[in-house]
Amino acid sequence: MIRVAVVDDQTLVRQGIIGLLTLSDAVTVCGEGADGDDALALVAAGGIDVLLLDLRMPRRDGIAVLEELGERGLSLPVLVLTTFDDDDLVLRALRAGARGYLLKDVTLDQLVAAITLLAAGGTLLQPGLTDRLFRAAQRDRPVVAGLDRPEPLTPRELDVLRLVAAGYSNAEISGALHLAPGTVKNYLSAVFVKLGVRDRTRAVLRALDLGLLETA
Repeated sequence: MIRVAVVDDQTLVRQGIIGLLTLSDAVTVCGEGADGDDALALVAAGGIDVLLLDLRMPRRDGIAVLEELGERGLSLPVLVLTTFDDDDLVLRALRAGARGYLLKDVTLDQLVAAITLLAAGGTLLQPGLTDRLFRAAQRDRPVVAGLDRPEPLTPRELDVLRLVAAGYSNAEISGALHLAPGTVKNYLSAVFVKLGVRDRTRAVLRALDLGLLETA
């Protein structure tokens, strides 16, 4: 079973998420906390496969927790769960190392699927989120012409990257583009190398910064 810790400052919300997860045979809740300090203590204690983390909490918020985990060199998968559909916060969380983002009104099946994906090394970007993140990234993009421009992506690599940004899994990309699963993986590997990243989330964030996901 996948071991999960839930950190949220609202007791009813936290207990509701925990109660929901107890209905799943795939997940076990091994810890809970009410703020960022609790989150760091839970991670330090070990035994967690995925951390479910709220963003807006007292003492130390979710962004600060993610930044601290990064400074400590910890790569624990973190799924951000929040009631705030705030694009700037989402962008900050993903840049700070979150591997996925969901609103708290998700179903049990959606939540367990997201946890399972992250535990297996995947990342989660919700369909429909990328366009809004692109606009947020446009506001934050540094104006440094010609700096750190990667090797250009091929048209097919861009096709794959756009579907990743839209929340497609490898299997869904394979079906949408009529490519073999191994070919999709090869295209993704090439995208990662060219963009200088190591996972899907950072690939999308890098593409957003570079304006590669702009649509006509």
